[in-house]
Amino acid sequence: MRLLSLLVASVVTFAGAVSAQAQSFPSNPVTILVPFAAGGITDIVARVVGERMKTSLGQAMVIENVGGAGGTIAVSRLHRSPADGYTLVVGQWTSHVGGSVMYPLPFDFVEDFQPISMLSIGPLWIIGNKDLPPKDVKELISWLKANPSRGASGTTGVGGGIHMCLAYFQNNTGTKFPLVPYRGAAPIMTDLLAGQIDLSCPEAGQTLPQFRAGTIKAYAVLQNKRWFAAPDVPTIDEAGVPGLHFPFWHGMWAPKGTPKEAVDKINAAVVEALADPAVRAKFAELGHEVASREQQTPAALRAFHKADIEKWAPMIKAANAAANAKPQ
Repeated sequence: MRLLSLLVASVVTFAGAVSAQAQSFPSNPVTILVPFAAGGITDIVARVVGERMKTSLGQAMVIENVGGAGGTIAVSRLHRSPADGYTLVVGQWTSHVGGSVMYPLPFDFVEDFQPISMLSIGPLWIIGNKDLPPKDVKELISWLKANPSRGASGTTGVGGGIHMCLAYFQNNTGTKFPLVPYRGAAPIMTDLLAGQIDLSCPEAGQTLPQFRAGTIKAYAVLQNKRWFAAPDVPTIDEAGVPGLHFPFWHGMWAPKGTPKEAVDKINAAVVEALADPAVRAKFAELGHEVASREQQTPAALRAFHKADIEKWAPMIKAANAAANAKPQ
């Protein structure tokens, strides 16, 4: 009888310890992997959100930049990480849509990760050298058709956001122009400002200072409403190419199998962060809008992510095939 009593007491004690451990998350610092270099838009988004999350979670949020392979090195590392809530990733279109199609990886980007929340959305826009003759998109399309050897456009590689934006524009306007690959957005801007190339299609917030300074032209934002940071620039629909939309979004994920208690706490911390006026103001400075409250659930991020991959996968594969085609 005494042995039975001790056994019952041990089971109760163990169950209580497990329950207390589950409720104590997080008891250590949480690492947020960023798939790109420090100082870029994704790094800034992760740091702004992470800094506010530590207030809710009571633990430090450690940002670790793990670049390479279109952001998929960081995603691969998350896939190998323990499913305990202590390792997260903040990714975006390039790492989680383009990368999912371009790189042969042993996991599924939608099914093999635990979504946490959408974070922010910002537009891409079509920009040009300030001395480029066309004044608007209609003139740009006519000029490109009349000058097929001109319109050299800077991209950051096949399958990346800038490349797909330009390919998307070509497909929907019947234009053809040279695509010039660069190692990053910074050298694209250097050559665009110097007149070495004519066009590009970057994340708009990164080139807003040059637009405001009058050193580049902005032809249109690729969304269905005007951008609050540059309200004088027309939407691509207003410019005459309806439906050419390309939202550049950020989200947060954890490893698949992360306990629900941890997912719920992390999501709640993100929701609190995105509701903070200081965070919203910093996002506005970046030219990004905070994801709507409806988009801040794990289910909403999963659905949005899945739909975006399904939309873009055929175009990315076609662009990659074209880039690798051998001359006849």
